[in-house]
Amino acid sequence: MLNFKCLALLFFMFVTSQTMYSQLGFSHEIGVIAGPVEFRSDFGSRNEEATNLGNSGIGIGLIHYISFAYTADCNCYSTDTYFNDHFKLRSEISYNYTRLDHHGFWVAPDKTSVEADKLRAHSGAAENFDIGMQLEYFPLSIRSFQAFAYRIAPFVSLGVHYTSYNPKASTRYNNPNPDVYGDIYDQSNLYPFWFDAYNAGEAPYPINVDGGSTWSVVSSVGVRYKLGILSDLMLDLRWQYYFSDWIDGFDHNWRNYDRKNDWLVWLNFGYVYYLD
Repeated sequence: MLNFKCLALLFFMFVTSQTMYSQLGFSHEIGVIAGPVEFRSDFGSRNEEATNLGNSGIGIGLIHYISFAYTADCNCYSTDTYFNDHFKLRSEISYNYTRLDHHGFWVAPDKTSVEADKLRAHSGAAENFDIGMQLEYFPLSIRSFQAFAYRIAPFVSLGVHYTSYNPKASTRYNNPNPDVYGDIYDQSNLYPFWFDAYNAGEAPYPINVDGGSTWSVVSSVGVRYKLGILSDLMLDLRWQYYFSDWIDGFDHNWRNYDRKNDWLVWLNFGYVYYLD
């Protein structure tokens, strides 16, 4: 409940900021984005392609742009400055979901131990709601692009998002003790080496699906294609790094395989419409 209260507060701040920019007369664009997500977490080993490709999901979002190059009040260009002609402010509300499993070396077919069986049986999911802003930089002139001087306009962006996360966790391990079958909080169902630090009092229990909220830094590189006077197609490759390692509901401290915070790569396709 606290997560959604914070999200609602940020949404209110988001709407307020857009209203303020509207009062200044800048033009607006709205759009939708969707595409595949690769979620990099504590499941599997980070540098194995089997993990990176296997733990893929989907993301969708609504986006809004403030364009400083054009003034809606008078249907004319704004003051001709470098900033106005090369930057846009992007606001976004998005959602991504990824089912997570262990892939790669430790669960390969030749691994026939009880420990490997416990890894194979452990699953999870990362479910995140995002709201935030990015400043997009266009090396080419935004005005020239709008006037069809060229059809393609590359861009890069950097920003900050607030994330409300709600992870899932489960196990299908066939425990000889039927009373603890499926219990994700019973150590006998999980990979035993994850509990070395926990049992020594040096780390929390490696599973936590209570959910929470955190901030993240977002950077992307992309391109727009001028479809019509009032519409563009967009291709955007995003990197998003969370300031938490609990986004997937899982944080083990075993050796040096997974000590980094969670992050994702999102390739999204979008459609942008110019309101004014």
